[in-house]
Amino acid sequence: MLLITAEWWLARCQRALRLAGCGEMRPAEHININLRLILVSGKTKEFVFSPVDSAGDIAIHVYDNWPEADWSSECVSRAEILRLIYQGRFLHSSVTLGALGLQLGRTTVMHLVPREHLPEPNSHDQRQKSKGGSSSCCSASCCIL
Repeated sequence: MLLITAEWWLARCQRALRLAGCGEMRPAEHININLRLILVSGKTKEFVFSPVDSAGDIAIHVYDNWPEADWSSECVSRAEILRLIYQGRFLHSSVTLGALGLQLGRTTVMHLVPREHLPEPNSHDQRQKSKGGSSSCCSASCCIL
């Protein structure tokens, strides 16, 4: 898997623009990632972050800048219980937006949920295996007569 840093990407984009005769990029417009966060209630709010910001940084920023007017009934007791979900998966607090390969300057949608602990990876699959079940349609014990 290729990991691209924000600095490398910015340098590459600026070089391409110079070669095309377009001049320099303006960082505020092109190196930020817009996040539209959706609460369980369906309420949304947009925030702007850098590709180097982690899920933990985002949780702290959102907690410190909680939109009281819109999200007052959804308030949480501390930032550490705010979890981001992206493409159906919980993000660990150390994962940066840049590591997810999000497009710079574009809006990305994530869910924001209060949850004390992250679920164990593949917890559903592990439960199925421990019960002797299978997640596929057939198992070795199937028999068609």
